[in-house]
Amino acid sequence: MTNELSFEAYLCLSHEKFEIYLLDKKNLKNIYKEEVYLKNGSDLFDLNLLNSFLDKNIYKIEKLIGKFLRGIVVVIENDQTLNCSIGIRKKSYGEKISKHYLESSLAELKDLFKENYQNNKIMHFVVNRCLIDGINYTSFDEEIDGKDMCIEVSFISISNILIKDITNELEKYQIKIDRLFEKKYIKKLFEGEHLDLSLIAFKIQSGLSQNEITLVPKSQKKRGFFEKFFQLFS
Repeated sequence: MTNELSFEAYLCLSHEKFEIYLLDKKNLKNIYKEEVYLKNGSDLFDLNLLNSFLDKNIYKIEKLIGKFLRGIVVVIENDQTLNCSIGIRKKSYGEKISKHYLESSLAELKDLFKENYQNNKIMHFVVNRCLIDGINYTSFDEEIDGKDMCIEVSFISISNILIKDITNELEKYQIKIDRLFEKKYIKKLFEGEHLDLSLIAFKIQSGLSQNEITLVPKSQKKRGFFEKFFQLFS
């Protein structure tokens, strides 16, 4: 029996093919990889084909780890992906700009996005720029004297309906989605490197996308609203 914590499963879905991986996180190698190319070319996922693909591979992965697979990371390429940039400008009114002030502003931007795109689920929340009095800050170690702060962020999201369809298929095997990634976005971060999607996704999970913020589930709120608040600002 292998140690389940040493391995991570990845499911990659696009209109061209389905892929599934089991990554050895210690050695950064896939110990299982299977893919199937799709003939119809439609951007709508054929759920019957997905069910058949999962049926053929989940048991094999569970046999390798010696127990049931409980979670999987899903990488998606689909036309139902939405890319949206939002900016916010705020006055400090004489107060120093602190990390808490920045964190509150980012929470405000997230809420603004969710209010306007209620039918979408956020996959990536990326900070593009943080300007204080017109100066772009790439580090934030202490409070800053400034009158004006401007933050620009990007959201990459996906239709809730599509995620619900994928979730329903995985629930047939008692598997939940641990995290969602957008394929084009994560591949661009490692442009020029010939890496499997599983390894790219794992590297991002490990913090290599420095401007990305990982949202913490409500049950973990005691750790702070964001699990990683600008790695470049820590």
